[in-house]
Amino acid sequence: MSTLDSVRRAQETPDERQPYAELGMKDDEYQRVREILGRRPTSSELAIYSVMWSEHCSYKSSKVHLRQFGTKAPESEALLVGMGENAGVVDIGDGWAATFKIESHNHPSYVEPHQGAATGVGGIVRDIMSMGARPVAVMDSLRFGGADQPDTRRVLPGVVEGISHYGNCLGLPNIGGEVVFDPCYIGNPLVNALCVGLLRKDQIKLATAPGPGNKVVLFGARTGADGIGGASVLASATFEDESQAKRPAVQVGDPFMEKLLIECCLELYQADVVVGIQDLGAAGVSCATTELAAKGTGGMEVNLNLVPLRDPTLRPEEILMSESQERMMAVVTPDDIAAFMAICDKWDVPATVIGEVTDTGRLVMTWDGEVIVDIPPGTAADEGPVYERPFHEPAGQAALNADGPERLPRPEDLRETLLTLLGSPNLGSKEWVTSQYDRYVRGNTVLAQPADSGMLRISEAMPGAQETTRGIALATDGNGRYAKLDPYTGAQLALAEAYRNVAVTGAKPLAVTNCLNFGSPEDPEVMWQFSEAVRGLADACRTLGVPVTGGNVSFYNQTGSTAINPTPVVGVLGVIDDVAQRVRPGFTAPGLRVLLLGETREEFGGSEWAHVVHGHLGGLPPQADLEAERGLAAVLTEAAARGLLEGSHDLSDGGLAVALAESCLAQGVGCTVTLPGEDAFVELFSESAARALVCVRPEAFDALADLCARHEVPCSGLGLTGGSALTVEGVLDVPVEELREVHASALPRIFG
Repeated sequence: MSTLDSVRRAQETPDERQPYAELGMKDDEYQRVREILGRRPTSSELAIYSVMWSEHCSYKSSKVHLRQFGTKAPESEALLVGMGENAGVVDIGDGWAATFKIESHNHPSYVEPHQGAATGVGGIVRDIMSMGARPVAVMDSLRFGGADQPDTRRVLPGVVEGISHYGNCLGLPNIGGEVVFDPCYIGNPLVNALCVGLLRKDQIKLATAPGPGNKVVLFGARTGADGIGGASVLASATFEDESQAKRPAVQVGDPFMEKLLIECCLELYQADVVVGIQDLGAAGVSCATTELAAKGTGGMEVNLNLVPLRDPTLRPEEILMSESQERMMAVVTPDDIAAFMAICDKWDVPATVIGEVTDTGRLVMTWDGEVIVDIPPGTAADEGPVYERPFHEPAGQAALNADGPERLPRPEDLRETLLTLLGSPNLGSKEWVTSQYDRYVRGNTVLAQPADSGMLRISEAMPGAQETTRGIALATDGNGRYAKLDPYTGAQLALAEAYRNVAVTGAKPLAVTNCLNFGSPEDPEVMWQFSEAVRGLADACRTLGVPVTGGNVSFYNQTGSTAINPTPVVGVLGVIDDVAQRVRPGFTAPGLRVLLLGETREEFGGSEWAHVVHGHLGGLPPQADLEAERGLAAVLTEAAARGLLEGSHDLSDGGLAVALAESCLAQGVGCTVTLPGEDAFVELFSESAARALVCVRPEAFDALADLCARHEVPCSGLGLTGGSALTVEGVLDVPVEELREVHASALPRIFG
């Protein structure tokens, strides 16, 4: 039988029906593949194009908008690797670099919560590994339907268990994130996982396959039937109730193999035996081979019979589409193959040479002696369809914005209002969730939940590292209600809050990653929300001077025709010169002066008060004052470096009232304060941005006030820390222990 028989059969049977629609391809996409190849694709080629051109892998509906992150990018001396690689890399000083990224695993986590969430963690960890880094911490941003809904009770425990199991087994601290509840996420939870890694800045690895004659090595777990078509089936289609039938498309994770893979990769990098490397995530072998070949010398030959299988009955199409976890693909010179294999054998990591790099410009794969794939790899990896989808403002947007919270009755009892908010699922303690994660494993965690951002020391995080006092801080934030009211401003507010959360710890914000969660791109109203959010985020990054290094777009987050609120989740990484200068959260001792930094306006659109007390969503979100955010961050970071701050906390959901309560709860220290304005309700519960609560020693007050004046940041003295109650003069008085009881019982009361 000729080795060209498979391709020849495709040429000789142009009218043979192919299941392209079942694989998620549109008619015009299928026709374009035929034009590229000059024939119909073989079944294996169809498998490759279907997953590589899926929404999840190709960004076909979002590319035209995401380009703004490049065209509007601010100049950044810190940026070493930007968008287009597995993860962004930034210079953090002293010869060190940090790599970080956030991605979604939303639909798999609804279908099979434990494995969906667990493999979301595993996948993002491998993205970080593929940059040449040691993963050092994870975070997660989670959103569920109403906390009391049966669907949430099914999904949330499994998601938390999956994140906990995988991260804890890897020995990675979970240092922060979010847990948010809103009815719009019923049937479509959001599970966004972030990982950060450290490496020497001269040891960055890239996904490329240069050098004809170099060997292509597949190493890690064997390939199985789990996750076949996961990217195209689960992440690139509208999600409906019958999607439970898609359970086989959810990957199955093995964190113990991933732990071996981490240590194996790090030793391979140390031995300098890796020319290029790519993790196998969405689209599996299809993605790794096409992307490596496209970014190298243009060609690759692969024998699929050599791929180690858990299930020997798998067909080549299934091997190509499998998203089995804990797998990597490396390009290795012939001279280094023996050393590469010896290191893999040391770590009990299976490794197999499955092919060779060429300069033919073709990706050629064989199976049982037949050529089953013969394509230009760039057409699958980089030249997928690009849609300029129509978009327009939602029909009810003007009415939504006109229905502001001004008409809602203001509370008569502000004490009761505070306790209601503090005991709500969104503002209550997340200890029920975070206690299931190990926040301090490896011993390098400096700050973790419930601090505003997580922080890690660098030197001890990397074995054998030269001593340094530096640290990195990370925060993720987003608010779907704000983005529903105004996606442009909502995206900016998400960035502003994460930026502020990093700054209140004393770290300087450096760079951004994002996970953009939206409904169907085929809905013009959803595409308007998406385009506005991207525009807003790109403009805000330029103003704040923090570049987007990469991220993820998650479309089709809807059940039937009902989309989730547009939910751009933004992660910000910052650096601090000396972790000993970090600012601890809240009120850290009695006798300190309490100060409010920033300006308070009457802003309640999308607020927790309107949401929790009245179930109302309407009006406009708070103003995004980016110059004020820059000034506030400058004050916070300089004040921390000068040792002026004893404690700090950002103001966001729930406003000043919740910030005061959480600051009291941080160390069990009360306070007595007087509000700076006459309208107590506005002062306490407005959610105006660009604000922070700090406490300072009395003798440091003048220096901080001068610093605020220099950066044009309003500074209001509120009172003093001390006592056993939160007292707002003439307004409310609540014992700290009552605050703690209400705050701590929010989730246990629902989930047990």
